[in-house]
Amino acid sequence: MMKGFSNVFRIPELRKKIFITLGLVAVCRFVSHVPTPGVDWNALQAMFKGASGTGRGVLDWFNTFTGGALGQCTIGTLSIWPYISASIVIQLLSSMIPSLQKMKKEGENGRQQLAQITRYLTIVLCIVQSYGMVKFMTSLPGGVVVEPGVGFTLMTIICMTSASLFIMWVADQITSFGVGNGASLIIMINITSRLPDAIWEAYQRYFVLHNASMTELILLVLFFVVVVMGTVMLTQGVRKVAIHSTRRSVGGGNTYGMKQTYMPLKVNYTGVMPIIFAQPLLQIVSLGLKYVASEGPVRRFADALSESTSSTHILIYSVLIVFFTFFWVATQFNAIDISENLKKDGSYLPGVRPGRATAEYLDDMMTKITIIGAFGLLVIAIVPMLLMGRLGIPYALVSFFGGTSLLIIVGVALDTLRVLESHLLVRKYDGFLSHGRLRGRSGM
Repeated sequence: MMKGFSNVFRIPELRKKIFITLGLVAVCRFVSHVPTPGVDWNALQAMFKGASGTGRGVLDWFNTFTGGALGQCTIGTLSIWPYISASIVIQLLSSMIPSLQKMKKEGENGRQQLAQITRYLTIVLCIVQSYGMVKFMTSLPGGVVVEPGVGFTLMTIICMTSASLFIMWVADQITSFGVGNGASLIIMINITSRLPDAIWEAYQRYFVLHNASMTELILLVLFFVVVVMGTVMLTQGVRKVAIHSTRRSVGGGNTYGMKQTYMPLKVNYTGVMPIIFAQPLLQIVSLGLKYVASEGPVRRFADALSESTSSTHILIYSVLIVFFTFFWVATQFNAIDISENLKKDGSYLPGVRPGRATAEYLDDMMTKITIIGAFGLLVIAIVPMLLMGRLGIPYALVSFFGGTSLLIIVGVALDTLRVLESHLLVRKYDGFLSHGRLRGRSGM
């Protein structure tokens, strides 16, 4: 593998892509450190320590995915997330609205129209979310906002919206001229930028404060290796469905026989979407219940729901993850369309009649695979909560032991390595593995 990495820099085109990617990522990280005018940084840090000193709650969760921008209240607080949210919304709507479905099937022209609609929706989400950040900061105690008012509101909305749109543009440049998907790379870099904090937390816990034994540290490292291996297996896992083609192709005067391929049905078809949907939904419901009831059973339920280590939170969180896993598969995996495309292409599944029977077979197969994928996703999602609740490990450390963070890091790393390996193989270099080839999240 090390020889493969050394060969990467011997290819001029690939070396240029890597340097462009590193430079653009550095620009994004710089934006994440530019402070928002009118915010008292010291007061904000004091509030963060008081509100989420145990590493729990939506503040730490969102702070991780913005690369610490929320904790410093920078102009890059929204980061790439409005664009990601808009993409998810358009992707869901394109499975339900006929006009968007038509655009999706029109090829490159339709994809460009959908991309333009996504950008317009991104601007709307940026304005709404930045206004929400203004209301959030002005409601904080301790004088976090120096001079609240209309001027601060407009300035913050303009700064945060402009910064988020700039990061979106940088992500497009990384996709076009760099290595891999720009939006995914930016999110991964934001998450991994918290790694020094995690290492510092571990150093303080095990070597300075001695809050835990060295045996726990060794077991934690071994458990981390096991969790990463399981995450890779979940991300890479596919069920191969054999496909036979009845067409014969003629080339160079020769007639070739039947072609046999396979369709890879991914075990984790949904990726990180169920966790992304479930976590904010729980926090929104909890905040709404707290706003409605200040005491009583409803208030106690809301408090338990917002506490990520409570049994109530873990139980409802698990149910939501399973629900959103099947919901995403139901909206994005269209067995009827796949069956029709196979029929038009002159292909069929061995032992299954074309048409409706094929659609029912694929739908049943995907349902069984999704059960396995949902269980694996559920285990990875609740590992950080169990480590926090049972061992009292800080969130900055356990966030790398599962959940959205680990799934994104593993998925993006595999995609990036696959891109690099494809360049190596084209130039007749060896890949990163001695046997086989790397597959990204697409399963290719």
